[in-house]
Amino acid sequence: MELRDVGRRYGVRGRWVLRDVGLRVPGGTLLRIEGGNGSGKSTLLRLLAGVDAPSAGRITGRPRTAYVPERFPAALPLTALGYLTRLGRIHGLGRRAADRAARDWLERFGAGRYARTPLRELSKGTTQKVAVAQGLVGAPGLLVLDEAWTGLDGESRRVLDRAVLDRVADGGAVVFVDHDPRRLAGVCQAVHRVEGGRLVPAPAAPGPRVRVEAEGAGPLPDALPGDPDREPLPGAVRLTVAAADSDALLRALLTAAPPWHIRSVTAAPAPEEPHR
Repeated sequence: MELRDVGRRYGVRGRWVLRDVGLRVPGGTLLRIEGGNGSGKSTLLRLLAGVDAPSAGRITGRPRTAYVPERFPAALPLTALGYLTRLGRIHGLGRRAADRAARDWLERFGAGRYARTPLRELSKGTTQKVAVAQGLVGAPGLLVLDEAWTGLDGESRRVLDRAVLDRVADGGAVVFVDHDPRRLAGVCQAVHRVEGGRLVPAPAAPGPRVRVEAEGAGPLPDALPGDPDREPLPGAVRLTVAAADSDALLRALLTAAPPWHIRSVTAAPAPEEPHR
């Protein structure tokens, strides 16, 4: 997906909220958007999700997309299960598959007992769980999250963290805004900030890395997820990769022909700071 010279303003003579935004969002990418209140973060997310159309520029290559807005319209005349099942059908799932996926995500977020409860009767916390679940039920190619963790309990936040990483490992792209600077810190492939209506790229802080030792009968594939550092060992190889890419790397090794045997998976030691 790519944004080229994208701008957005409200009204023919309204001020430009965003100007000249250029951004690529390839599959398998976790992207964080930062910026002050009113900077245009949510406007950018709505453009990415296709909820709003750009006033200038072009957006191409948008995959099947799910969007979790900052404010969820909870007054819909549906139960939690009915709503999620309907969203699953919209994403192309059959009736039974949509029902299974809806029930599964409600259970994961600890809201299974509210499956038959009308949305308007849910508490704010449970409503937020349904809002997040609707973004995950169809396994979208692009998941856009606007403050989706706000209002969730600690366990549900961890479930969402894991779901985001799984989406990326499966080749999906996730773009998110969150007020907590520690949210998924160190595992984003890119961090951008909205300033003065423009998007300013900023490198993500170095994150944790994982060390995988593996042995195989065949040659090691040239292209591996995360472009890991390679170190030959007697009868094996040591691969060091960003933690965010470790699941995809393991999957590639285990599904190679012939498959590789995983000896160990450990946290890589942090690099030593240079002496001054």
